[in-house]
Amino acid sequence: MTALENEIILHKLNRIEKHIFSLKPILNVEELAEYTGFKKSYIYKLVHSNSLPFSKPNGKILFFDKSKIDEWLLSNSSKSNIEIEQEAIEFALKKK
Repeated sequence: MTALENEIILHKLNRIEKHIFSLKPILNVEELAEYTGFKKSYIYKLVHSNSLPFSKPNGKILFFDKSKIDEWLLSNSSKSNIEIEQEAIEFALKKK
């Protein structure tokens, strides 16, 4: 195999691995870092400040519920201009 073929295979394996992580309901720190793109040090910082939902069943290893992480990632969202305009129109129509 050529170096290019090896690189293509490695790229495809990485994509498969990322897809598998997205199917798991429970993630460890390494998997969460891969899933979110956050560095592990940042994840530990979020855990230390209790900003990120986590479990520590045996007192040592951290686990993360993917559904809770997804909720956390999407919290504090900002509305687009179109959404704001639509809400303003709906509010104005209700006032009539």
